[in-house]
Amino acid sequence: MQSRILSFSLISLIFFFSCEEKPQVPETTSSKPNVLFLIADDWSYPHAGILGDPQVQTPTFDFLAKEGALFHHAYTASPSCSPSRASILTGRYPHQNESGGNLWSVFPGKFPTWVNGLENEGFACGKARKGWAPGNYKKGGYEDNPAGQHFESFEAFYEQKEEDAPFSFWFGSSDPHRRYETNTGVKTGMKADLVEVPGFMPNVACVQNDILDYYFEVERFDRECGQIIRFLEEKGELDNTLIIMTSDNGMPFPRAKANLYDYGTRMPLAMYWKGKIKAGTVVNDFVNFVDFAPTILGAAGVEIPETFSGKNLISSAGNIEGKERVFLERERHANVRKGDLSYPMRAIRTHEFLYIRNFMPDRWPAGDPSVHRSVGQYGDVDNSISKFLVMNMEGKEEGIDYFDLTFAKRPEEELYRVEDDPFQLYNLAEDPAFSRIKGELSKELQSWMRENGDIRATEPQSIYYDTVEYTIEYQFQNYDLAEKIDAYHMLRMDGNMRFLEVECLEEK
Repeated sequence: MQSRILSFSLISLIFFFSCEEKPQVPETTSSKPNVLFLIADDWSYPHAGILGDPQVQTPTFDFLAKEGALFHHAYTASPSCSPSRASILTGRYPHQNESGGNLWSVFPGKFPTWVNGLENEGFACGKARKGWAPGNYKKGGYEDNPAGQHFESFEAFYEQKEEDAPFSFWFGSSDPHRRYETNTGVKTGMKADLVEVPGFMPNVACVQNDILDYYFEVERFDRECGQIIRFLEEKGELDNTLIIMTSDNGMPFPRAKANLYDYGTRMPLAMYWKGKIKAGTVVNDFVNFVDFAPTILGAAGVEIPETFSGKNLISSAGNIEGKERVFLERERHANVRKGDLSYPMRAIRTHEFLYIRNFMPDRWPAGDPSVHRSVGQYGDVDNSISKFLVMNMEGKEEGIDYFDLTFAKRPEEELYRVEDDPFQLYNLAEDPAFSRIKGELSKELQSWMRENGDIRATEPQSIYYDTVEYTIEYQFQNYDLAEKIDAYHMLRMDGNMRFLEVECLEEK
């Protein structure tokens, strides 16, 4: 417990002192703002301190949000790594990126990105760790990752660039992507009874423990971002840098990542740009990740390509201007259906409703019940104790049917009144009282698809994304569910403040 409090205090002091005592270094002479893009891997809203989570501590994210803008309705273009990151770079919706709309596919080099747009204007561009991935960008015509040339760290990148050159840097952590080291959360002093388990998963001890391990990695991402920002300040660059901190898609838990429900698509987002974005700005408008590319180029004073579908979020007056609704989509995530099949979905999210259209309701939304080419049973859900427990609930409905929510086949249409149903548990699509709103949202979604060149507007049963190359070859086997659950041992503190190891299915 003490180490956890100390860790939080130290990074808090970093920010207090950085605000009070500016480093004695010359300010950058560049007339162009730098760009720092900080992206987590599988981090959902609202898992940040400033967003009200009672357990996870995110002082870096909180600092950027307080000194800049905090977004409450930022949505990834797709709840899957590669498609999301492609849309961030190209400013185009996943279906507009052709093969880039699938996971583990080819990034087409013909679409302009904000990174090469900045490079063409003399910016030094680089990235560390996970850029656009997973997939094959060289087949698309790139020599370096589309997010930038690789460096081991931001410091290594900064020290080699020309002194006065403006820069763009992408820091892509692998946190909080699985796999997790079990019990890392509880070992740092986190408390299971403070975990708010989303309503689509059972609120039991080992799910709570799994979420604590997820929180541990969220905090590690936040801490590493803080180190980069501190370095920026030491070099006198912080005041001239647009900083964006977010995630690519939702948490790697059942009914979250790879789904169009909020825990798959709704992202933490903070933007900081001193003197341009007013401190304490709170944005309740909708933002889609296709908006990042035009926003970044607009901030740098670079012409925005006509190929971009997003909009510049920062007005000339420095205001943040979002949208009244957002459109979401996904195609093939992992290759987990016989025949290499996708699971195509489109959705529209407003402040009151989420409407989803499942184009292939005869297919398994979470992947086939038996392994196809990757991950294991129901392979669109990352393997974890949370997944195994929900799988183990098949046919054991007691109140909420957690198994069916994640793994069962879904109807062609889903409608959720999100104000009353924040976890999207109760489908209202067949309720006569909501037939009018369902029809209006369906029509609006169809119009958007048609206007944006979505193949599913005219060919809803298209097999295009089933045939796009899957660029990795591996075959995981079916696993023994009981064996996986038996192997999970978590730590629990007894009355004498000692950790005891217990099996997952023991009583709380």
